[in-house]
Amino acid sequence: MRGKTETGLALLVVAILGNAPLLRTAEARGDTVRYTGRNPPEYPVDEGRAYRGENPARHPATGPARMTGRDAQRERGERISIREKRRIVGGGLMKIQTVPRAISEVTRDFISKQAPTLSPTSLIASLPGVQAGNESPLSTQSETLHIRGLDQTQIGFLFEGVPAADMFSYNPWNAAMVDNENIASITVTQGSVDLTSPLYNADGAQVSMKALRPADRAGGYVNLSGGTHSLQKEFVRLNTGALGHSNIRAYGSFSHSAANLWRGPGSIRRYHVDANLEKRWAPGSTSDVIFGYNQGRQTIYRYPTLAQWRAQGTSFNYTAPYTPGSFSYYRLNERFTNVAFGTIRNDIRLSRSWILHVTPYGISQMGPNNYGMAVPTAGGYIGTQRYDYLDGYAGQNRMILVQSVHPWEQRSSGVTMALDWKTRHNTLTFFYFYSWSDHQERQDKFAVGDDGSVTWKNPLTANGRLVTGYDINQTQQVNALGFNDRLSLLDGRLLFDAGFKATMVSRMTTENLPGASPYKSAPNHFIPTPQFLASYRVTPQDQIYLNATTSYRLPAGWAAYVPGFPVTSPTPNVIPPPSLAPEYFIGEELGIRHNGTVTVSIAGFHYNLTNHQVSGLAYQPGTSIMISSQIAAGGEEAWGMQAELATRPWHHLSAYLSGQYLQTRLGNNISTGNDYLPTAGKSASGSPEYTGAIGLTFDDGLWFGNFNLRYQDSQYSTLMNDQSIPSFTTADLSFGRKLPAFGTGIHPRAMLSLTNLGGLNYLSGIGGFGLTARARRGIFGNAVNPSNPVFVVGSAFTAVASVSADF
Repeated sequence: MRGKTETGLALLVVAILGNAPLLRTAEARGDTVRYTGRNPPEYPVDEGRAYRGENPARHPATGPARMTGRDAQRERGERISIREKRRIVGGGLMKIQTVPRAISEVTRDFISKQAPTLSPTSLIASLPGVQAGNESPLSTQSETLHIRGLDQTQIGFLFEGVPAADMFSYNPWNAAMVDNENIASITVTQGSVDLTSPLYNADGAQVSMKALRPADRAGGYVNLSGGTHSLQKEFVRLNTGALGHSNIRAYGSFSHSAANLWRGPGSIRRYHVDANLEKRWAPGSTSDVIFGYNQGRQTIYRYPTLAQWRAQGTSFNYTAPYTPGSFSYYRLNERFTNVAFGTIRNDIRLSRSWILHVTPYGISQMGPNNYGMAVPTAGGYIGTQRYDYLDGYAGQNRMILVQSVHPWEQRSSGVTMALDWKTRHNTLTFFYFYSWSDHQERQDKFAVGDDGSVTWKNPLTANGRLVTGYDINQTQQVNALGFNDRLSLLDGRLLFDAGFKATMVSRMTTENLPGASPYKSAPNHFIPTPQFLASYRVTPQDQIYLNATTSYRLPAGWAAYVPGFPVTSPTPNVIPPPSLAPEYFIGEELGIRHNGTVTVSIAGFHYNLTNHQVSGLAYQPGTSIMISSQIAAGGEEAWGMQAELATRPWHHLSAYLSGQYLQTRLGNNISTGNDYLPTAGKSASGSPEYTGAIGLTFDDGLWFGNFNLRYQDSQYSTLMNDQSIPSFTTADLSFGRKLPAFGTGIHPRAMLSLTNLGGLNYLSGIGGFGLTARARRGIFGNAVNPSNPVFVVGSAFTAVASVSADF
């Protein structure tokens, strides 16, 4: 019996080793490389089109005999894949860049070695300057992110050229836009924004996601995952391959995710669909139809103040079972995330010198978000109008618990167009962007039963009017046009790049409650944004660059324009600043890059913000409703240095190192409404002085693993610098093995991912800033009440086991 067992083990080992080359070949032609993306048209290497095989004459087949048909396609794809892999270092955490601006990128190599439930924001947490507030191993909520001291509402988010954030509040919905199994790469531009991007909230940073492209051959991918906190995810993607001689390829995917909240009662459910259809019209001309749909429902995590965190730690949560009259019952506090979007990316080569890019898109997003609160049956308010009794509660004078249901709906559509004129040394691009967006939001209030149940019928009214704290309508129209000119000299070693964009925005916001002042705000803005970039390739491996760029951000959310009200008082609890001009960013960078056995990128940066706007977030007293506000912070200056270093594989081991040093300074004393606080010279909130990360990746074609260690310095949460959260260090680990293939068509693998290895309990980010953490006197002696900023609690230790297969 022992001999038979040893013989069986020997045969198993031989089978595994014998399949290793097949597995490596499958990897070379699989998800790692089957993707494209449009580089900025002014730069010479168009890897996206090379992947699509749109110009095979530039990549002729090599070898003793010229191949044709499917064999030639496969050979060409694998050779181009090898060429692309040489540009990827540090286990996929870094890619060799040539663009004259600070830019970092995580590739499919890295993403495929992470837990499949992580959001795009978590996947870029190791890049220089990035602070990702990871609160859960699975989330459908908007996410907290800072880059070089700018928060998520000041960062532009794109998915395949489509805005991936709320059109008015600018909160990112990356987790709702795409499954990470379908992400080819995520690029972070830390200190500037692409002029052609359809963004109007991006000060000095941009995050762009690219999707996998349909494969040339029919097949698919399946992943099954499970882990702690009852975490589970099922994902399947099917590729059609080339359909006859039509030059059409497509894939569709479906996923279901679920988990319990890791702290407090409640759960998360998410359903998601991605689809992509590609049509290759002719060499250099391609269309991609991209569609996504997301449906999510999640119990909301409760954000603590610093005092609540120190007193209760991770025990500060919504509660169960139901206690009569308690607004913190977890079933009252839910968020629904429903997103549908579609885009058609068209790259059309009109002639040898002219290329047209046209991308129309449409997005629909809707809630609701639900919270708990109490409403008076008598003597309450709708705006400034007092009611005697709620309808159906005549003669009663008490507080009743309700679920405040906020049904919001938002639609946006637009088109981006760019025309490239390419000559031997020059590329001139003309571009235009148009979008129309509208947003409606109110509060419906439904009485809670004695057992904590709620029936969404017959919202509370008074005198036939809906009882609500706000009734908002917003519309926005954007027109932006400009040009970009790139000049290449000295055989491509010297590059000059200059451009200009003019943006015209018309925005209208109305508050349809009695007594609202102002009840309507309709500003029009004209914003010019020039930029200049230059680079010089000293040697084939070394590059220096500099740039001076500008960008802007329109005021965020309806709270910047009109008031909101509690139901217990005629005094607004949301008061817009007197006037908010667009925030304006002027930045400069100087950087060097070296490409070799060790790849290094270092950049020094400086920027100034004028009309700086800080987003505050706090709970409305006696409720679980979060109130957003805009603080006019005047000017801000920041300077610092970022660096990243990565190695090519050495004995199958790759290393990555990143870090940033940041200094910030506020330029003005900030108004409190009745006085000013002495904030001039203080550090900006959410701006840690030091951040850094270390990554190690092992991959020998059979076994693989990835380790990431991240450090984040302490950071202020108030503009008076009298409150901060401590520094922290977290570590994640993933490892796995490619399993024996089933025949030659199915290539499975298994992986275990461990997040927050030490089980650290920590505050990972700031949910909203405040003016001052303690009561004090202003410059003119008036009393200033303290703020209560809230914080994001970092995710607990999580283990996720995954089994997947390509076929």
